[in-house]
Order: sequence, then structure tokens, then C-alpha cells
Amino acid sequence: MCTRFLWSSEGAPGSGNVLVGRSMDWFEDTRTVLAVRPRGEHRESAPGDDASFTWTSEFGSVVCLMYGEIAVDGLNEVGFQVSGLYLAESDYGTRDIARPGLALAQAIQCLLDRFGAVADAVAWLTSSNVQIIPLDIGGKPGTGHIALADAGGDSAIIEFVAGELTVHHGSDYTVMANSPLYEEQLELERRYAGLGGSDPLPGGTDSPDRFARAAFYSSRLPHTTSGREAAAYVFSVIRNASAPFGTADPVRPNVSTTRWRTVADLTVGRYFFESTSNPNVVWVELAGLDLSPGAETRFDPQATMAVSGMVNGEFATA
Repeated sequence: MCTRFLWSSEGAPGSGNVLVGRSMDWFEDTRTVLAVRPRGEHRESAPGDDASFTWTSEFGSVVCLMYGEIAVDGLNEVGFQVSGLYLAESDYGTRDIARPGLALAQAIQCLLDRFGAVADAVAWLTSSNVQIIPLDIGGKPGTGHIALADAGGDSAIIEFVAGELTVHHGSDYTVMANSPLYEEQLELERRYAGLGGSDPLPGGTDSPDRFARAAFYSSRLPHTTSGREAAAYVFSVIRNASAPFGTADPVRPNVSTTRWRTVADLTVGRYFFESTSNPNVVWVELAGLDLSPGAETRFDPQATMAVSGMVNGEFATA
């Protein structure tokens, strides 16, 4: 129901502009807004849980708030990017209050607030033995897996299987979609021509099909020293791995329409948002935001088609 990939514009991981493209596929309009969240915010990981913990945001960020509440994607001021994608097979285990609890609704923001590099976030996830607490999103099970990226080109795919953390960490793990579990996705990818196998590249909207297309086309993007071209190239691939209107199938609830796409340039701190219900693209320049402690501000990128381009000045106190 979503796709994500990481790409470095001059070929080697971390060279040129480092970008992440992701799509959000969902069964209904997600009513997503953009939020600028400053440093110095105090948050709690799982209110009401016996092993909830608190933190204060070290880094400011811009995030996509699904249903205006749940951070599902974002970029912080030092070029650390986090995406949450749906995964039906996620199993966080029976709640064990000997482990710190982190509500899934807070997980993306927790990582953006506290870390500036993939390796640091992976180290904390591993050493803390944190347990994710699931939630319903729009009346559907909110189980998911998480992708991390940083401006150095590092990447990690985080899943919880049978209650335990699994991590694929390294610059080779650039693509993620949905089901099945990540290790199985990697095996499926190798079936296709140009990716190690002989089967023709698939054109469908199932998760393995989107995974394969994102892997195939992102690996063939031309190198460029232009940040503008790099963003356009990433948009071309994530659009190709999207699901158009008319895709939704009540017999296959895991196949849904793409509602929006983001492209994050981790090198320069530029965050693009494209709604599939609006024919325009907007973006935020993190370097031009006031991220000092203060009030959160928001902007609804789907409210009007009269606004496009850089929208730093469109954010207002929530």
C-alpha cells in the first residue's frame, strides 16, 4: 500500500544529492497535513502505558500528519528522514511492561526528534529493547514497518516479527514496499530481468510489483549534479511505483489508491509533497524555517490548488 526508495544523485551512496521518494497508498482520503515541529517539544511515548517514557525534541522537523494526527513521514533539520509504511505481517508481541513502550503513532516523530543518523537510531532501537504498541488508523489495523535514511546515504529497514526487532541496515537496502516481510521481498525482487532473474518486470500494483519497479528504475536513473533534476528523477520513479485511481479492490484490501507522494532531499533539507487529488507540487525549505522552541505550525497542501511551489510562508499556528 506504499513504496519507498533511497537514491544518491551521483551514483555512490551519499554522493551528490541524497533523496528519498515515497508514496502513501490508502483505502480512503488520508486528510494529511504538513506540520513544522520545532526543537524543545516535550513528548510522551505511550500515554497510559506502564512503561511509557518521555523525551524533548533535539531536532526540528517537517512531517506528514495522517488524519491530521499521526506522523507517518518526515525529514528533520540535519537530513535524517523516516517513513512508516503498512505491513500486515508485523507482530509486535504481547505487551511486556518490562520493555519501554512506544506507540506506533509516536514512533516516526520520536526518531525524527532524537536522531540525526541512521546508525544512531538503529543503535537505540536495538539497545533499548523498545516495544511498539499498535493502533487503528482510519478503522484499519495500523501495523507497519519503518524505513530510515540519512544524508550520508545510510539506510535501514525496521520490522517487528514475532515480537522481536529485525533490522536490515546498510546502503544496499534502498527499496521498501509492503507485504511480504522484507527478507521475502528481496527474494521476490531477484526473479526479474535486470534484478538477477529472467521474468519480465511486472506492471501491477501489488507490493512485490511496485518493489521491483522502484528497484529497477531507481538503479537506472542518470547521474546528475543538479538538485532540481535529482528531485524530478525521483518523482518519475515514485510515480511509476504508484497506484492510480481505480486501483482499489474490495477483494484485495491490501491494494489501495496512492493518495500522496513525498520526495525528501536530505542533502539540502528540501521536502516536497504531491497530492494525487491536486495537480500541483509544494515544498518546504527547512533551512528557511524557524525551528527554535515555540508553537507547531501547519499547512494543508490539499485545501486549494491556488498554492504551489515553496510554501514556508503558508504555515500557521495550529
